[in-house]
Amino acid sequence: MKYIVILGDGMADEPIEALGGKTPLEYAETPVMDRLAPVSELGLAATIPEGMKPGSDTANLAVLGYDPKRYYTGRSPLEALSIGVDMKDDDIAMRCNLVTLSEGESVYEDRIILDHSSDEISTEDAAVLLDAVKDAFQTEEYRFYTGTSYRHLLIWAGGEVMELTPPHDILTRRIGAYLPSDPVLQNMMQKSFDILNHHPLNEERAAEGKKKANSIWFWGAGTRPSLSSFYEKTGKTGVMISAVDLLKGIAVGAGMKNIMVPGANGGLRTNYEGKARAAVKALLEGGADFAYIHVEAPDEMGHQGSAERKAEAIRYLDQRLIRIVADEMDASGEAYRLLILPDHPTPVRCRTHVSDPVPYLLYDSRKQEKSGYLYSEKNAKAAGIFIRDGYRLIDRLLEL
Repeated sequence: MKYIVILGDGMADEPIEALGGKTPLEYAETPVMDRLAPVSELGLAATIPEGMKPGSDTANLAVLGYDPKRYYTGRSPLEALSIGVDMKDDDIAMRCNLVTLSEGESVYEDRIILDHSSDEISTEDAAVLLDAVKDAFQTEEYRFYTGTSYRHLLIWAGGEVMELTPPHDILTRRIGAYLPSDPVLQNMMQKSFDILNHHPLNEERAAEGKKKANSIWFWGAGTRPSLSSFYEKTGKTGVMISAVDLLKGIAVGAGMKNIMVPGANGGLRTNYEGKARAAVKALLEGGADFAYIHVEAPDEMGHQGSAERKAEAIRYLDQRLIRIVADEMDASGEAYRLLILPDHPTPVRCRTHVSDPVPYLLYDSRKQEKSGYLYSEKNAKAAGIFIRDGYRLIDRLLEL
């Protein structure tokens, strides 16, 4: 038996007037999920524990079977594992986004945050700009590390964990009320604008019609993580396929193998087919029992506030990834169980994460559940199954 999770990050949503009162999941053309859902188990799972903030960190831990209340120590420490940073016990890790701020204001605090991803900046461009940040601020106490796209890392030796605001939570708002209370962190953010806004690369980006990556933004502080082995927990060998450092870091912490796919970039134009084929190869040729395929695109489109592009991301997920996985697994004759779900909703309306339960589809190639439903938020609720502790959903997949 092979086990597969296909996770469309942020895929769940609310009915949207521009889509005829449908959610992006209902609106998108999804013939493969439409074929699987009526013969699958549908239900809802609460992946965000009560009292915890909704995020891909806590939610993906839960989907992988790790109780966030027990294992979560912050988002950035997990990303540090992916980058290969060996954190000391007194180190604090922080996400260091490259963001786009408005330019017209004379005071940094009055600027508006326009884009948390700087037009989904490439890793190559981001590395050039982060080098300029390193030249200005890096010391033994504050160390910067290049991640993927707009997502980078600060390690603060002997620092402190503090409340910091994710930039995608405050898009279009004035930033003054959301800056760090620590004066050194705030000063680095403020001076980074002076360094980056007229950096030659940003001037070049602006001339090409791209948004400037003109400020750093710190958030997601946490301490060194300690996850138990996925194999020891489940008896299954697992692989992770994701373009996002967070997911790669969770895999490192859980002792799973990360599989790198050329062209996988966390955006709408990611290499869906490459991810699908890499998972099938790992399962059928590489000896893996379990594959976790993570696709960031629906979440990014939710943050951008684009219902049409979010539906497009879901269509790509269905026709360019799920189709290949299902077809090739069926052709192999290998029995498999397939779980399809988001980690959390990212409604287009609010452009950020919310804590609502997520719809899941659980398919077993050996038998037909005959739910009779198509896969959607509404139908998953109507099916009547609710997994209150989302970290237990994987037990249902693995039949533990």
